[in-house]
Amino acid sequence: MRSPGRPQVNQRATKQEFWERIAAGLSSEDAAQACGVSQPVGTRWFREAGGMPSITLSPPSGRYLSFSEREEIALLRAQQCGVRDIARQLERSASTISREVRRNAATRGGTLQYRATVAQWKAERAAERPKVAKLAQNTRLRAYVQERLSGTVRDVQGKPIAGPKAPWNRRRHGRRADRRWGKSWSPEQISRRLLIDFPDDPSMRVSHEAI
Repeated sequence: MRSPGRPQVNQRATKQEFWERIAAGLSSEDAAQACGVSQPVGTRWFREAGGMPSITLSPPSGRYLSFSEREEIALLRAQQCGVRDIARQLERSASTISREVRRNAATRGGTLQYRATVAQWKAERAAERPKVAKLAQNTRLRAYVQERLSGTVRDVQGKPIAGPKAPWNRRRHGRRADRRWGKSWSPEQISRRLLIDFPDDPSMRVSHEAI
């Protein structure tokens, strides 16, 4: 099993701010810098999530335990407090505390030790968006989007003219000398054109944010 890496210290709020800035139109590098994380980290978050938020951007509803509550649980557990006593102090149900201690406890060393950072890390990983990105699973849609992102030069009959390869690579279109071949469409144009080219095929739909 691939290791998920070292537990991080409560990055949920930072990730929410990152995706809010992405939705506002910032690039992954600028959004990461604005949130106080390194630009490579922001680029990795964006790439691994397929350009879509992996967590909800709505404010906490209070239904789930917060990081501060998990810190309180860890402190009370260290003081040998029972599950019902912890639940009473946090004004939570005993079943919630029992489930939290059982599911999100640290298991390193073969023993169950509850630590707030590890518990928060496990909870955030369990809450991540499990859905596979639409462009990753629909090959026909992906080919349609890639063709228009890369762009081609056509003659008067509409036939493509062979020229230098101008692959779409992040925000650039290959070598500067070959960019005249890269007449790419914008994500908004591609998203709206799908409605015209495939009016009866709901599988051929994707938002410009996903592109």
